[in-house]
Amino acid sequence: MADRKKRAGGRSARQAERQRPKALSAAYIKRKIPVYNLLDEESLSLIENNADTILQEIGIEFRGDTEALDLLKEAGADIKGERVRFPKGMCRTLIQASAPKEFIQHARNPERSVVIGNDNMVLVPAYGSPFIRNVEEGRRYATIEDFRNFVKLAYQSPYLHHSGGTICEPVDLPVNKRHFDMVYTHMRYSDKPFMGSVTAPERAEDTVEMAKILFGVDFVENNTVITSLINANSPMVWDSTMLGALKVYSRNNQAVVLSPFCISGAMSPVTVAATSTQLYAEALSGMAFSQLVRPGAPVIFGTFSSSMSMQSGAPTFGTPEPQQVLYIVGALARRLGVPFRSGGGLCASKIPDAQAAYEAANTLQHAMLAGVNFMLHTAGWLEGGLAMGYEKFIMDLDQAGLIHSFTKGVDLSENGFGLDAIREIGPGNHFLGSSHTQANFETAFYRSELSDNNSFEQWEAEGGLDMAQRAQVKWKTMLESYEKPSMDPALDEELQAYINRRKNSFPDQNY
Repeated sequence: MADRKKRAGGRSARQAERQRPKALSAAYIKRKIPVYNLLDEESLSLIENNADTILQEIGIEFRGDTEALDLLKEAGADIKGERVRFPKGMCRTLIQASAPKEFIQHARNPERSVVIGNDNMVLVPAYGSPFIRNVEEGRRYATIEDFRNFVKLAYQSPYLHHSGGTICEPVDLPVNKRHFDMVYTHMRYSDKPFMGSVTAPERAEDTVEMAKILFGVDFVENNTVITSLINANSPMVWDSTMLGALKVYSRNNQAVVLSPFCISGAMSPVTVAATSTQLYAEALSGMAFSQLVRPGAPVIFGTFSSSMSMQSGAPTFGTPEPQQVLYIVGALARRLGVPFRSGGGLCASKIPDAQAAYEAANTLQHAMLAGVNFMLHTAGWLEGGLAMGYEKFIMDLDQAGLIHSFTKGVDLSENGFGLDAIREIGPGNHFLGSSHTQANFETAFYRSELSDNNSFEQWEAEGGLDMAQRAQVKWKTMLESYEKPSMDPALDEELQAYINRRKNSFPDQNY
């Protein structure tokens, strides 16, 4: 009996250690490894020239925004109706003249501010899912409580540097008012940087006004505190909603991710080179337009590409072709001189199973090697983005931890070479008890909080839990231990007063 109690106590201690929240790590990754380049300079130049051909001969539609058309015409573009054709090199010239190669997105806690661009990497939660999934409940529509939960989990993780944006869609709130609660949740339940609302220009304005309350008017006018996701309506269309939100953020010197969304075979051609070229042309037009709205406004070259099942028409993830697109577009972003965004822990699986794990691992590892600066969809993505998974979120955080460790590079210091340890031990002995091992064992290897590497007997004694079940224990423990970051009560009251005043100024809508 005493032995059983001792084993149980050890098991409890190990479980407690795995569930213990990690200390605050670096605010973002400063990568010390090279990027992988898939194509040579000649091939990249060919894609750039073909993108110019698309912009010059075919053009991009800027729909429903006469102001945008006027700005583009004044800058030298050829306008026919809503179709905009750009002289060769015009977009790149506008971007390279003023768009920053990197910028700081300030957090309300200065220790959490991130630098986006160059050799820096910022890991961001998944975005936009109307459903959530967990082991106990299965799949259901997301609520504002789920939204708060994921913000809390992202806040507690040392491997996510950003609170994200629409982590899940709280369908229990009116469509035209839920942005207030989402933005407030990021501001109040986290002190990491966050993303703004883009579903209508007035919602972008609300985000900026709330940021001015949180950070101060002068600070927002002179610094970037919001990043927002502006999606092209591929193929080759910018709609009035996205253009309106873009103008709000760019005019206020807030960052925009200009991101085409291409499912190859449906929204772009089926081939890698053609999809890369179309993505580049679309992104160029959006980034150039942002610089016409306000020269120097921060932009991120965004891309989202997936393959497609030619049998069902459904998007597929973790396949080789979108990863090739990612490498190509990442290189194009570096040549252009702007930060680069892509995903992420993407998968098509409906549950946090083996398919979810290997598809997500594929996309995460390739995004890391491609030099992504702003990795949206790092954690939580299920079902092609339709669902945000609680257990999947935790599983992806473990992968994000691997990225942190790998991007540190190789320690080539005296300690890293360990010659003293080799001298001490000599031939035929082991290093387990050496002074070098004792000094380094806690930090020598990445320690997964979820993987079980023990014997079968020990795993069975600890409950025989699979990965998803261990992840369930982890997220529940994290939520139980969550504590709000501090905030000046006067600021909190002012934010809530603004939200209540604005909500009461117009009726609810659910469409």
